[in-house]
Amino acid sequence: MSNTALIVGAGSGLSGSLARLLRKEGMQVALAARNVDKLRPFDALKLTCDATDRGQVEAAFAAVETQWGVPDLVVYNASFRTRGALAELDPDDVKRSIEVTAYGAFLVAQAAAKRMLAQGSGAIFFTGASASVKGYANSAPFAMGKFALRGLAQSMARELAPKGIHVAHFVIDGAIGKDEGDSRLDPDEIARTYLNVYRQQRSAWSWEVELRPWVERF
Repeated sequence: MSNTALIVGAGSGLSGSLARLLRKEGMQVALAARNVDKLRPFDALKLTCDATDRGQVEAAFAAVETQWGVPDLVVYNASFRTRGALAELDPDDVKRSIEVTAYGAFLVAQAAAKRMLAQGSGAIFFTGASASVKGYANSAPFAMGKFALRGLAQSMARELAPKGIHVAHFVIDGAIGKDEGDSRLDPDEIARTYLNVYRQQRSAWSWEVELRPWVERF
């Protein structure tokens, strides 16, 4: 198993579960977020990074390279959600939602792909949502961003898989969290799925996986 991962848009939920699991499996982990204070509990290289800023994205990758080399796994987990009736939405919030959810993903993916192409291997994963495939009422900005994210992942998978880079998109259909009734997606279980996909042999790569709790409607 390769030994370096970079998670962009990291926090205490899914990213935290994934960071802990990867460390347990022997990987070096870097976590990048706009606010690094929330990353203090984790055994990881902590990087300040606004994913919508090209310079900050490049700086984050450079920091990882200086520490360990090119990351073998890059996970994009950043998003910004604004809700409301279409006629009442703040255009600036809508712009920010699309920038963080889709444009930031492009910047991170491009930075990762440039480096991985040079070595002929690597994996780039994207965290999607129900909104990646279903546009809900009063949630147009999130759907716009997540639809774009899925399109990016699909295009990249077709382009980069033949060049040795595994691209995968994860549709997280439901709320993430722990509860006794298993009505929410357990972040530790989602993390295990990411790890399993990362370990897939290239003769049987998945480009998309959909995850939902057993009570979630399709």
